[in-house]
Amino acid sequence: MKKVILFLAISLSINLAKAQAVRPIAITGTPIEMLFPQGKSKALILSFDDGNVADKHLVKLMNDYGLVGTFHLNSNKLGTKDYLTKVEVKSLYKGHEVSGHTANHPGLTSLSKIDVIYEVLEDRKELERLIGYPVRGMSYPFGNTNDFVVETITGLGIEYARTVGDTYNFSMPTEYLKWQPTIHLFGKTNYIPNDTANDRRELKAFYQLTSEFLNVKTLALFYVWGHSWEYEGPGNKWAEVEKFFKMVSQKPDIYYTTQIGLVDYINAFKNLKFSVDKDLVTNLSSLTVFIKINGKAFTIEAGTTKQLN
Repeated sequence: MKKVILFLAISLSINLAKAQAVRPIAITGTPIEMLFPQGKSKALILSFDDGNVADKHLVKLMNDYGLVGTFHLNSNKLGTKDYLTKVEVKSLYKGHEVSGHTANHPGLTSLSKIDVIYEVLEDRKELERLIGYPVRGMSYPFGNTNDFVVETITGLGIEYARTVGDTYNFSMPTEYLKWQPTIHLFGKTNYIPNDTANDRRELKAFYQLTSEFLNVKTLALFYVWGHSWEYEGPGNKWAEVEKFFKMVSQKPDIYYTTQIGLVDYINAFKNLKFSVDKDLVTNLSSLTVFIKINGKAFTIEAGTTKQLN
């Protein structure tokens, strides 16, 4: 009997050792990469400020080419000279995002805390009345901000705020309330009056950056911003706008998104819950999220737990 027990104990010990030997080691150093919706590698944001009447032509062009935009509006300027009327806002921007730009377009860095709060909240309140959904982002008037302004708008329902500090690269945002775009539409053309040589250089550099984006193979965000009123007047600038829209439209590897749409998607990715071994993941959000692990792409549907193997 003792020999039988000893034999069983040895067998159990050997089988346990074998089981332990083949048990996979927890993956702790494998990066989990975000992909854009439908597994796309590139995203495009088009962002325009002020709410000028020229937005009518701009939105028509965007709709014609299947593009979406984020439009930052000054609510107290609506209905004044060269601005859209309030009754036009909801229908014009249907399918696009309406975002804040403060009520009166002041330089926020020169205001008191209460005035910054007023400018942001009054703008949100009136725009929400006009469009019928929460306004969750903004762009800074003149691009001006500092730590005081960022601290002041934190907690006011603003989830992102765009500056005008162009990065000239395709990086993802690291600070939503200090969001730097890639480049102004057509670069710094017309920044120097009557300097055609500078305009040619800037336009060439803009299209070079656009081509780099269209050909890049890594995860890339191209964030282009501007104002529709810049394309009015002499010089056939609207034809240049349409040329750019044609270049970037209908690309199967580009995710066309509003700014808040990208914020929601990044947050959904960041909130994925992985098991220790990274062989299970739960998506608690209402958005389907696409990821890549060790070169293999996975689709994590909203509200599901998925086996990753």
